[in-house]
Amino acid sequence: MVTIKASHTVAPNQPTPQGRLWLSNSDQTARPAHTPNLYIYKAKHNIIEYDIEKMIDSLSKILVHYYPVAGRLSVTESGRMEVDCNAKGVTLIEAETAKTFDDFGDFTPSDSIKEELVPVIDYHSQPIEEIPLVLVQVTRFKGDRKQQGLAVAVAVSHPVADGYAWIHFINTWAKVNRGGMLDLNDMPCLDRTIRRSSSLSSPPPRFDHPELKPLPFKLGKSDSTEEQNKKTTAAVLKLTSEQVEMLRKKANENENLSTKQGSRSRPCSRFEAVAAHIWRCACKARELDRNQPTLVRFNADFRNRLTPPLPRNYFGNALAATVTPECYAGEITSKPLSYAARKMREAVEMLKEEYISSQLDIALGEEQLESIKALFSRQGERRNAPFAGNPNLQITSWINIPLYEADFGWGKPEHFVLGYVCPFDRGIIIQGPENDGSVIVIMYFQISHMQLFKKFFYEDVFTSRL
Repeated sequence: MVTIKASHTVAPNQPTPQGRLWLSNSDQTARPAHTPNLYIYKAKHNIIEYDIEKMIDSLSKILVHYYPVAGRLSVTESGRMEVDCNAKGVTLIEAETAKTFDDFGDFTPSDSIKEELVPVIDYHSQPIEEIPLVLVQVTRFKGDRKQQGLAVAVAVSHPVADGYAWIHFINTWAKVNRGGMLDLNDMPCLDRTIRRSSSLSSPPPRFDHPELKPLPFKLGKSDSTEEQNKKTTAAVLKLTSEQVEMLRKKANENENLSTKQGSRSRPCSRFEAVAAHIWRCACKARELDRNQPTLVRFNADFRNRLTPPLPRNYFGNALAATVTPECYAGEITSKPLSYAARKMREAVEMLKEEYISSQLDIALGEEQLESIKALFSRQGERRNAPFAGNPNLQITSWINIPLYEADFGWGKPEHFVLGYVCPFDRGIIIQGPENDGSVIVIMYFQISHMQLFKKFFYEDVFTSRL
């Protein structure tokens, strides 16, 4: 059980611009909810000395530069979301849990973590226009009189920005809290109009866009209802830098099979190798029929895929969806890892600038706009991306995001996780805390298949023919 000790509204400590902030098509199609980022700190010298007033003060300072964050979502007559820059502020909660630090083990995402350490957001009875875009919960543990550990959960609105942008916001707040001075690299680029299309209406699609089409169902099924009703659980799986390199080596074997006219394609990346490994282990753990169609769906950051690139500190969503070519489970499990890795690479390489622009032009159609309006009027639910669970998979790469740089003055976090259990099969790949080439996979998987998945995840790294 968690006890709320105090709740503070934190606004910018100086006057900020008022008005409406236009949101791009990439913002409009983001998941219409908050993402709870959970940082766990453990004292290096027996005590964490934190000052809640100092945290409030440092947050109020950076909100001057990130002033839209202190606003609220609103909707236009056409159904597009905007940010009302009204400086109403964000919420910072002080809490204490009845559980000890050790009760949470390695802080694998669970219902208990969500209930105890993550701020509650009431999407059902509270109008969206009144919900803060950021809610923070700072939680002390039971019996921790010496403050040997601390949890900081930062729930952030996905339609406002993607993970890369929000982590930069959190790291900047941490920097100011520990006494650092802001420089130009810390300042966000708030201009969304650089992503505004010149067309007043959606042009016809210029590509086939399989990522916007329904995903394969289980053989013999006409929908995914049965799979959606199955419960998932989470696991935090670690790969050393040596294990990652072993997977990369296997993923790049037999590359001559994918060459054309003597030209050699680029090697598979760390992400593509680990994602292919996850996909292969998932197919094996599910014991799918060898003729079962399966694919992987994921988003890619397109900041550096445009000409010119978006500014480094562009604060918004810069994500494009892509899917692997449809394969059969028997192909993924029986062929070497390099086969699945090449399919991952093919999906990544589709995302050229023209393809991304075409996708964003057509992704926000009339159906999406109507569902946004229904969501704000509380008369319906927002249409989300297709269900990506069994027999398919959603994979998210945060492998290049500096998640462990959030040092508020107590040292870097010992753990980083998302503070909820995803309701469908999904793998999130993040860098290891030491930035030494190791990675961590936060894996959400159906309960009935998780044990087998973990078995294959580690055993198959060392299998000679993988």
